[in-house]
Amino acid sequence: MKTTIIGAGYVGLVTSACLAELGNDVFCLDTDPLKIKILNAGGVTLYEPGLKELINRNRVEGRLRFSTQVEASVAHGDMQFIAVGTPADEDGSADLQHVLASARNIGRYMQGFKVIVNKSTVPVGTAEQVSAVVTQELSRREVKHSFSVVSNPEFLKEGAAVDDFMCPDRIVIGSEDDEDGEYALEQIRRLYKPFNQTHERTIYMDTRSAEFTKYAANAMLATRISFMNELANLADQMGVDIEAVRRGIGSDPRIGCDFLYAGTGYGGSCFPKDVQALMRTADKYRRPLQILSAVETVNKAQKSILINKILARLGQDLNGRIVAVWGLAFKPNTDDMREAPSRKLIVALLRRGAIVRAYDPVAMREAKRVFALDLRDERQVRARLSFVSTQTEAVYGADALAIMTEWKAFKSPDFGVLKRALKAPLVFDGRNLYEPNDMAEFGIEYYAIGRGVVLDNASSGKTHCV
Repeated sequence: MKTTIIGAGYVGLVTSACLAELGNDVFCLDTDPLKIKILNAGGVTLYEPGLKELINRNRVEGRLRFSTQVEASVAHGDMQFIAVGTPADEDGSADLQHVLASARNIGRYMQGFKVIVNKSTVPVGTAEQVSAVVTQELSRREVKHSFSVVSNPEFLKEGAAVDDFMCPDRIVIGSEDDEDGEYALEQIRRLYKPFNQTHERTIYMDTRSAEFTKYAANAMLATRISFMNELANLADQMGVDIEAVRRGIGSDPRIGCDFLYAGTGYGGSCFPKDVQALMRTADKYRRPLQILSAVETVNKAQKSILINKILARLGQDLNGRIVAVWGLAFKPNTDDMREAPSRKLIVALLRRGAIVRAYDPVAMREAKRVFALDLRDERQVRARLSFVSTQTEAVYGADALAIMTEWKAFKSPDFGVLKRALKAPLVFDGRNLYEPNDMAEFGIEYYAIGRGVVLDNASSGKTHCV
């Protein structure tokens, strides 16, 4: 099927590449000429496992093209996917300017029936706004063309987005219950038919419910994370191991084990933005979401949990102290630094006089850009931050190691080498990668999140709770 994807960002690129892989003729539009130039030259503008290979294979085979030509993009696809960004506005609500601009362009250039698919994460009622904008443009042109707006939210995890798209656990489709809506639904059923060969994965509903489903899903996942982080902080005070608790409650099929890992708070482009947007929507209806307010409060505090542990152990003045940081991206298998907990930790360390040596397997380039912005008015502070080539180089001669991202490369290091490389065998683990008893046997003083027992003195072997 001829399909246009508007937006060559994270969702747009994954959607374009995966639909092309299934044999569709895909036109991917973006208004950024540099981004399009990179994509047409065989590069990619973000890191996602398997995506570059998928894009280049389908581009070479002629099923995927990239362009800045708006009119050509509208002419190409009978199905127009809007997959542009919806960043948080100043009040936390979703900014729909790019979504509505895309709708306006479709209305401006369409010459026949179009199925307009909202793939972006948008507030309830956006499909109606898109419809109104397209209708307005058609009226301005004094032409009549039929169309229907469909809501098809994405449920992609960064780091596993290609697999999530190609093997979805569900496909949510929201459409209108009229003649044009029925035709649009028939077309989107055809598009997604390859995903439903073994069993039906598609869930059908109205557009407003589909829009709400996306926000509800992310809000639920964010709630689980904050809930476990609160329990972990209590566990630290009580001498309880939150990992044992996680296994105990996660084995209950009513609860499950996903998103129950304690850590330094959630980040990325979705959870922080979507929780805020849902809260702002609720405020408009005078139905404040008290649970989500608590979720957000807990998450903000959790991003300081590891720095608080470091300061409690090393003191408030970190002048001359060298702290190694493993992991910068907000999660593994991505270079996304948006709302990454590492940003708050590193800035706090630097402002207290520490020297920071940071390493991430993938996010180094993006991290350099982000910290240049975060510390743009603090040159002397920024001068104490360096980015190194290996995880071993980061820890050599350091007073402590802080782990911020659970990359596989960090899960089983040579602890003997690690202990010898560090000036003092001191590890602050924000992702609970190691077992406290194992670290005690290696003679490493170990502080994690909610693990209860930590090594107090490497030579004495005594333990205490933090």
